[in-house]
Amino acid sequence: MDSKFSHLEERLIGFAVMAIDLSEKLPKTFTGKHLGNQLVRSGTSPALNYGEAQAAESKKDFIHKMRICLKELRESSICSKIIDKKYGNQIDDISPVLIECNQLIAIFIKSIKTASSN
Repeated sequence: MDSKFSHLEERLIGFAVMAIDLSEKLPKTFTGKHLGNQLVRSGTSPALNYGEAQAAESKKDFIHKMRICLKELRESSICSKIIDKKYGNQIDDISPVLIECNQLIAIFIKSIKTASSN
């Protein structure tokens, strides 16, 4: 596997673990569980879908799967912001999650633009 692909895969896996760790810190209330479950789903999805993108059957399929990754990252970003607004004073600093998510979003936007123009 190309090193840039493997580096991005590792970052996505790391982000998934960050999302899982954050979700486990949330209170076991209805809202905490709901937001935690949502963050686990959207935060782990990009790594899994990126694996699918690497096995895409066509350029169109690749771009589609990359867009799914981007969609899930945006969802994770919003969910993390909600968690920060609601629980920011009760849990550790979640800025590393937000920073990594925003960096990954930028990477996927650029990758999708590049793939679409080629």
